[in-house]
Amino acid sequence: MNGITMKMNVDELILSALREDIPSEDVTTNSVMKTYSEGTCDLIAKEDGILCGTDIFERVFLLLDEKTEVIFQDGLHDGSAVKKGDLIATLKGDIRVLLSGERTALNYLQRMSGIATYTRKVVDALDDPTIKVLDTRKTTPNMRIFEKYAVRVGGGHNHRNDLSDGVLLKDNHIGAAGGVKEAVLAAKEYAPFVRKIEVETESIDMVKEALSAGADIIMLDNMSLEEMKEAIALIDKRAEVELSGNFTLENIGRIRGIGADFVSCGALTHSAPILDLSLKHLKKTGD
Repeated sequence: MNGITMKMNVDELILSALREDIPSEDVTTNSVMKTYSEGTCDLIAKEDGILCGTDIFERVFLLLDEKTEVIFQDGLHDGSAVKKGDLIATLKGDIRVLLSGERTALNYLQRMSGIATYTRKVVDALDDPTIKVLDTRKTTPNMRIFEKYAVRVGGGHNHRNDLSDGVLLKDNHIGAAGGVKEAVLAAKEYAPFVRKIEVETESIDMVKEALSAGADIIMLDNMSLEEMKEAIALIDKRAEVELSGNFTLENIGRIRGIGADFVSCGALTHSAPILDLSLKHLKKTGD
């Protein structure tokens, strides 16, 4: 993430996380380290994966003390592959800052690296560059900017960032409007003309309605493989096609070569395990 994005959108979120963890003081650290003492510690990979969130990790410590140094190994950056046992970075600074910032910094780095790692595995399992793997809005509250960034680092793509970002007419919107045609016409009348209109469909009849109404993107939701193939043939490039419905690392390969444009995968953010990383070998270097 660049510096402008960090200051405008991220610093307040990180500070909120720090306040959650240190509401008044770090009583444990203050018990054993009553005054300033300089020290170092190492950031170590405890399993293989894709690194993501290095700027956020560093920013946590800098917000606590701008004199803290986080020195990453040459060549390591967001998107780099790390192996179990690798030294990722060395931290230098006030030992009280290193101890107090440890958990918050690791929470961000482990979560983001876990999402990037899982996304890379899903993209590799699909093995179809004609289909873009998308995330969803199934993100952790107040973590969306971090989690969606991690999806991109892992080789995926972002769907809508928020409800202001695009029109997606799902089953309840369609029900509220009175039907697919009515929902699309209402969206075309209300939404800015630069916004594409996507419609969620659950049957071939709904696909026909969406096509007739002029939808820009048609989502095929929870359809069988045969139904998806039939729908894609029916659409015949007259709209973009997104597949959706519980796609995971284990089953995404079944749509390889199907001819869709996108596949959305909520599991990228709601089910990715963390990447196990650890701060180790803390030692004093000053008096």
